[in-house]
Amino acid sequence: ALVWGFMYGARYGLVGSLNAWLGTHVDVLQPSVLLAAIGNINTWEFTGYNMLIFYSSLSTVPRSLYEAAAIDGAGEWQVVRRVKLPELRGSLAITVIFSIIGSFQLFNEPSVMQNMVPGNAITTYYTPNMYAYNLSFSGNQSNYAAALAIVMAALTMLVAYAVQLRSMREQMR
Repeated sequence: ALVWGFMYGARYGLVGSLNAWLGTHVDVLQPSVLLAAIGNINTWEFTGYNMLIFYSSLSTVPRSLYEAAAIDGAGEWQVVRRVKLPELRGSLAITVIFSIIGSFQLFNEPSVMQNMVPGNAITTYYTPNMYAYNLSFSGNQSNYAAALAIVMAALTMLVAYAVQLRSMREQMR
């Protein structure tokens, strides 16, 4: 999060260099666009992990399926749609579950980026974890924060279970 924060700085880093090169003044660390910047950080944070899951899943696809598709005259898009995507269904379900759980647990990025925003005019409700943290440590409402954490855990389990159940139903067809 610190590295991304320095990349996003308007006077330094990548955004600062692009501003100097293009003659613009884009500041990504403004409160109005900070949520999109945090989303970008989170996306790139888990892209490598998800790609490893997809790569390992694609390496287990039998070559005979590709050969059968080639014999049937399938183009590259048809191979993707008819061979690769059905074989990736389980991996897609796992990555969706992990992404949902990871987005509910998002805390470090908004917490670190909050200190880099000019004027520190950022809301504390970007993520449920930040909200519970601020309730507990800044608002002295530990009981409410604990109850919120339990509800978030139950909601996360419910969503993950629903995605897994849907994936299992699709595989049974």
